[in-house]
Amino acid sequence: MTTHPDRIELWRAAHFATPEKKEIARIVLEEVRAGKNATDSLRRYPLKGGGYMGKAVLVEVYKEMVAAGEVEEDARFLEKIRMKPMRSLSGVTTVTVLTKPYPCPGKCIFCPTDVRMPKSYLPDEPGAMRGLQHQFDPYDQVRSRLDALHAVGHPTDKIELLILGGTWSSYKRDYQEWFVQRCFDAMNETVHGENKDKHAQDSSANSEYLLKAQAFNETHSHRNVGLVIETRPDEINPDEIRWLRHLGVTKVQMGAQSFDDHILEINKRGHDVECTRHATALLRAAGFKIVLHWMPNLLGATPESDRLDFAKLWSGFCPDEIKIYPNQLLANAELYEYWQRGEFHPFTTQELIDLIADIKPSIPRYCRVNRVIRDIPSTNVVEGNRRTSLRQDVQDEMKRRGTRCECVRCREVRGKQVDSPSLRLDDLTYETDSAEEHFISFVTADDKLAGFIRLSLPHQDSPETGLTDLASAALIREVHVYGQALAVGAEKSGSAQHTGLGTRLLTEAERIAKTHGFERMAVISAIGTRGYYLDRGFERGELYLVKGI
Repeated sequence: MTTHPDRIELWRAAHFATPEKKEIARIVLEEVRAGKNATDSLRRYPLKGGGYMGKAVLVEVYKEMVAAGEVEEDARFLEKIRMKPMRSLSGVTTVTVLTKPYPCPGKCIFCPTDVRMPKSYLPDEPGAMRGLQHQFDPYDQVRSRLDALHAVGHPTDKIELLILGGTWSSYKRDYQEWFVQRCFDAMNETVHGENKDKHAQDSSANSEYLLKAQAFNETHSHRNVGLVIETRPDEINPDEIRWLRHLGVTKVQMGAQSFDDHILEINKRGHDVECTRHATALLRAAGFKIVLHWMPNLLGATPESDRLDFAKLWSGFCPDEIKIYPNQLLANAELYEYWQRGEFHPFTTQELIDLIADIKPSIPRYCRVNRVIRDIPSTNVVEGNRRTSLRQDVQDEMKRRGTRCECVRCREVRGKQVDSPSLRLDDLTYETDSAEEHFISFVTADDKLAGFIRLSLPHQDSPETGLTDLASAALIREVHVYGQALAVGAEKSGSAQHTGLGTRLLTEAERIAKTHGFERMAVISAIGTRGYYLDRGFERGELYLVKGI
């Protein structure tokens, strides 16, 4: 099979800085310095052979000029010339990797099957192509992505590692340990590392290699500030919780799909709603950030029933983030046979737009909507919606209606300058099945989020995790301050990331926890953020950082 080349190779092929391009780049850089738009300037200077020069050349030439001492390094200027600045405007840069093909315990009728890929993924999905090209090697995937991001001007010092590939918990644990270790080796720029070629059969040796890589990453230039895996609700139990923390996981994605037991049963999901409820409560009790996937248009659902089903998300479950993944009819899924028999009918694009435009304004202000459609190329869709721009279509519909979404993503301050003294401190309190949650945030005058902290105060009947670090402790599940991701130690006037908001949020969380009778706090720190919390009075526990209050 022929696969698409990695983006770094595309960049090299399309944007290699020839003398002609370097000459144009210098002219454009001067125009940008004078206040002109980089894209407009590039369009004024077409290449002799046709087409236009890409922004990657601007970044390359700018870096050469900085190295030669011709200009001073300026993070704000780099923002103006880099490609896709939105990728790092949330404060961190996400790197996605894919695990190898492996059997999944699920038998869901809507899930596509391709022997070349992990369950539910297709070889021509944008995020999956890189995994296939690199034969699912974790080191190569991370390294190539970091190279590509660096080439187009994005900072890579704060990395959220997103591990995809079906059900993570179903993979053998020695493979999981090896996979995570090699991801850390790539972030640590350890070319060879220990345990390079294949995972060892000695589990104690595996653990030793991983712990070494994690320790090195605490102070390295590419720090891991979040580690995300995806799994099923029926895989979550206290033993799995402990294992995930050993690996360094801080966020868990789970496929809830529906909150109707009948819908789950006829779609052969393999678990019920109560299982999702228990898994969510257990993850919360262990301090994890929780992402739930929800699928409208499953077999047996209607637009009306899906509207009612979505409302159940906020009754006890209360995820921190959601992904809305409308069911898509694919030829290599069992659901295709139901469609052939006339037993399943996909929603039309307009039905989906109307549905999501109806429910999006109801999403609480503490939740972030990460996606509203899978990135499955339209050529794979047999019938129903083929538009991958569904989020924009929904936003356009909401604008026409005069409604708006107040989720975290829609309110992020992103690249705007922040006037720290004018920020308002807000404490949004809500109840879940297992804890009282405080979404404490700094908000701008126009209601944009400059930063927030998730403080969880466990109920007395909160699920027992078996983790001694968490005994009688209030939990810090996330601290996030927005703005363009900057290199460690860099300063940027007006950036929310460099005005001490994180420290102020921690102080407020500690005050609230103490008011509620808690004498200890625990934080689910990523490997690369341990130093941040240690500098603010936390100490190392077994799997968490802890502090007396």
